[in-house]
Amino acid sequence: MVTLMRSARLHAPGQPLRIDSVERPEPRAGDVLVQVRSCGVIPNMNAIFGGRLWNQLPPLPASVGLDAAGVVAAVGALVTDVRVGERVYVNPWLSCGQCPYCRATQPMLCSAAAFQGYFGFFPQSLPQMEAYPFGGFSEFITAAPHRLVKLPDEVSFDQAARFGYLGTSFAALRAGRVGAGSHVAINGITGTLGVGATLLALGMGATRIIGFGRNREVLAKLRSLSPGRVETLAMGDRPIADWMREHTDGLGADVLIDCSARAASAGVTADALKGLKRGGIAVNIGALTEALPLEPMRFMTSRLHFQGSNWFTTGEGQLMADMAGSGVLDLSQLTTNAFPLERVNEALEAVGARPGGFVNIVVHPDR
Repeated sequence: MVTLMRSARLHAPGQPLRIDSVERPEPRAGDVLVQVRSCGVIPNMNAIFGGRLWNQLPPLPASVGLDAAGVVAAVGALVTDVRVGERVYVNPWLSCGQCPYCRATQPMLCSAAAFQGYFGFFPQSLPQMEAYPFGGFSEFITAAPHRLVKLPDEVSFDQAARFGYLGTSFAALRAGRVGAGSHVAINGITGTLGVGATLLALGMGATRIIGFGRNREVLAKLRSLSPGRVETLAMGDRPIADWMREHTDGLGADVLIDCSARAASAGVTADALKGLKRGGIAVNIGALTEALPLEPMRFMTSRLHFQGSNWFTTGEGQLMADMAGSGVLDLSQLTTNAFPLERVNEALEAVGARPGGFVNIVVHPDR
């Protein structure tokens, strides 16, 4: 007997999502079935679903939704370490397991990588999306056990639905070797990535977090998180590099996390790079598209590093969940704005307004 479920699907680029009744999936022997309780909504979805970017959309009509959290409803016959009833976040990163990068245990560099329920990075990403065709704006999705982050009771489903943004920031901070004694600078600190990077850097023991952005209200709230450890600057108030050195004993920041969005000015990032200390590391996670001028001589003589970071591993997701479970990572600062599945298009409109980095917009497919 066929069991149906509700799923928000994209039928044509640029068109509103439709709530369709579709056949509920059954987990294969090596997969699990997750009942989705919350799924995150991110600003970039509007551009992706509009078909305006380079990303490879899944075959249409496509069940969509990126950051899903919920309860394991069923497990396949070959699944041994996951139990029905466990609370989980589903990491949507899909890798092929066959390319040279996957065989070298580097799935984040997979030549056919894709996001479940979202898009593929390459034309050859299609098989990955076809293998896991349901996104988080569905009542149920299937997933491989190795992509599950087990959630402690202290982490709500809505908080876990923010893990995509949090994990992207966390992977960047880890790439910058942030810990006790670190002075961390964050470009775009008031955005969703920037707020997440601040919360995580505090939990990772950074000595000082200095950030710059445009939303003065959010800047004030960020300072209030830890007066003395968090310092903020409104864009245009001061020269950025001078301000960075002023708050880092004259040396400059150990790490720059660059959260610049696609349309941001590369000039801000270039100025911030001048505020890095010798041996410092800059990590870009914001998808800045404007060409960035670099000074090779300074990078050589000061032994500077500039790198990109995209998404995060399931292991890093589990570390975040455990940090939140122990209270080291404080996710209570996030304010959730939840929509039932029928209002998914309203959720996309709300996130398109970019309400500020502390606001967590989610969809509840079970409501």
